[in-house]
Amino acid sequence: MARILIVEDDPNMQLGLKDNLEFEQFEVTVAVDGQQGIDYLRKETYDLILLDVMMPKLSGFDVCKLARKEGVTTPIIFLTAKGEEIDKVLGLELGADDYITKPFSLRELVARVKAVLRRTVTHSDTPQHEGKITFGALTVDFNHYESEDNEGNHVKMSHKEYEVLQYLFEHKNEIVSRYQLLEDVWGYESTPTTRTVDNFILKLRQKIEENPNDPRIILTVHGAGYKLIL
Repeated sequence: MARILIVEDDPNMQLGLKDNLEFEQFEVTVAVDGQQGIDYLRKETYDLILLDVMMPKLSGFDVCKLARKEGVTTPIIFLTAKGEEIDKVLGLELGADDYITKPFSLRELVARVKAVLRRTVTHSDTPQHEGKITFGALTVDFNHYESEDNEGNHVKMSHKEYEVLQYLFEHKNEIVSRYQLLEDVWGYESTPTTRTVDNFILKLRQKIEENPNDPRIILTVHGAGYKLIL
């Protein structure tokens, strides 16, 4: 049974989400604000986080940023009443896996939850690679979501950064378009922007490349996408 943490300050929304997710046989914990959400994440492990954006004490963006900084790789779906593209892009860049704009149907929410969990379970239950793989200055263990630099120091990476790098590795020496990444990694059939992909590639290059401004491992194929050279 998957464990879901709901971080939401609206009592009616809390109740509606909890009842419907429990009906779908999920184990649900509710945090009433961002600070309580962080407190729960420091004590327990969850399979998915539903995170409201506008909350007292700590916003959803603050919670996401802090959680990723502390090494929490649990998938996050943002719940937001703010429909502007910039907010959606910011959420994804902070390490969220999906977002859904209020008002939304509970059927749509449950479908999104199951889709994210399905992708996560696929990556975690089916070992893709044996041992560790080195990409320039970064050595990655995809099976355990762990990474380190050339000196053996731990390197913090978000769950989505691992997924993007793993997808590129599975298609190494092939051209991968931004739209392929958005559809196959984020699971979107359509997306408002490809800038999200570019920013994730930039973050990966900063960890991998000797000179991120002159990449030799993750190459840009102009007009086509990216290619991982190994």
